[in-house]
Amino acid sequence: MRIVIILSLITLLFGCNNGLDDINEFMERQKSIPVPPIDPLPQLIPRETFEYNANGSRDPFSNDLEVDDENAVKESSTFAEDGKGPDLTRRKEFLESYPLDSLLMVGTYEQDGNYWGLVVDPEGLIHRVSVGHFLGHNHGEISAIYENEIKIIEWLNDGLGAWREREAAMALKDE
Repeated sequence: MRIVIILSLITLLFGCNNGLDDINEFMERQKSIPVPPIDPLPQLIPRETFEYNANGSRDPFSNDLEVDDENAVKESSTFAEDGKGPDLTRRKEFLESYPLDSLLMVGTYEQDGNYWGLVVDPEGLIHRVSVGHFLGHNHGEISAIYENEIKIIEWLNDGLGAWREREAAMALKDE
């Protein structure tokens, strides 16, 4: 039995012969093939420069409004009458934390001759609103409530420090 084990081990050792001759031959062939030259980098073409010349016109890249005529400033930025704007010191109401287009009017009811509006916020809560309440991101104040509509006056900032008034409405949601 011992002889059989020794013979099988010798056979296995001959089977593990390290035959690297074919790999060495392949590597020598690959080394003998000439390497193609690398293409040169393309020439960079300088771009034509352009210098902006406003010729007295307003610079389109600045946010300041440099106009000599004060009336032209008022017309271009559509100031609200008498320079009015929203009361920025007023404490914000809950519905002012939502954009106006995310709020839905779902109904009205009348109590003591006054209409109250029912408005649903994005979370599904129903809020009771009346004339004088505020809603929306643009300092929107409810100016009138009708059976099928809520009228709102919003204040928009023109980005140059002036405020302008805009009318908006919220219609009754159709089922």
